[in-house]
This record gives sequence, structure tokens and C-alpha cells, in this order.
Amino acid sequence: MEFSAKNAVIMPEGVFIIGTYDENGIPNAMNAAWGIQSDYEEITLFLGKHKTTENIKKTKAFTVAMATKDTVVISDYFGVETGNRVNKIQKAGCHVHRSAHVNAPVIEEYPLTLECECTGWDDNTGILVGRIVSQQADESILTDGKVDIDKMQPILFDMASGSYRTFGPVVGKAFHDGLKLKD
Repeated sequence: MEFSAKNAVIMPEGVFIIGTYDENGIPNAMNAAWGIQSDYEEITLFLGKHKTTENIKKTKAFTVAMATKDTVVISDYFGVETGNRVNKIQKAGCHVHRSAHVNAPVIEEYPLTLECECTGWDDNTGILVGRIVSQQADESILTDGKVDIDKMQPILFDMASGSYRTFGPVVGKAFHDGLKLKD
């Protein structure tokens, strides 16, 4: 059976909450699903034109929080409402503080946040590249000083069904399991 390419199944698609300040210092957040770690200490996001991208062009900074099972309602809200119309942070009842490293807000409801400097924005392609200068993680999601995905419960965007899903269980060990086939 053939399906529309518009809803191609490409997994995983993380749910990234991008935090910025506008020219008046008012925090804003948007939900974005198309992003990747593109290098060590680097994230690349693929965005249309939004209030968030206008803010980034002015401040050269942003934060990226990982949406979780516990934050699905506010995370979805950040994707269905525009910051040009309302103060989404205030409406969602979120708490923010200024990042210690970049001119962008840290949204306290999210347990993991990347603090990023904008190193590239292309108006034509919508490609945003950021250098991760710091990472904040709540103690509640740590095990032995490392982020524990099982505790964090990040969500994924499922384009095929238009839903959010959680990660599943560990099924193998990276850079290890394939060694048994290597000479």
C-alpha cells in the first residue's frame, strides 16, 4: 500500500521546546520536532519563520528543553499557539529564569535544558544551528551523575499518527553489540 510522502514515517523526532527572549525581555517558547545533534556540542533545528526565529536573530541565543511525558500538555500548547498573539509562558503557568550562559530563558518545568548560542540561521532554508554552551539537568532525572532517559521520560513526535509517544526500553548496547560480528 502506498502512503502520502507528507506524513513519512521518520523516527525518532524529538519534541524540542525552544526558549527565547523578545526585544522587551519577554520569554517565549515554541515546540519544534525537526532537530538533530549535528556534532559534539551542536544542535541543528529546521524551523519555519516564527516569533522565536525573529527573537533568535536579535539575541543570538536560545534554550532547548526536552519535552517529557509530564510536560506533554504545555509542550503541545507551545506548538498550537503563537507568541505573536499571547504570552505563552504566562498562559501556560510556567516559571522561567535567565540562563547563566546565554541570553535566553530556562523553563523550570522541563528537567533537561540545553543553553545555546546561535552560530547560524538561514532565512531561506530555516536551518538554525546552535553551539551548546551548557546543559542543565534536574537531580530527579539523574542516575550516577548522568541523565537517565527512563527517569526523564522524553517524548517523541509520531508524524504518522499525529501523536506523542515515549521512548521504549533499552534493546541493545551501542558500540558494543555489533562487535561480536567483527573480525
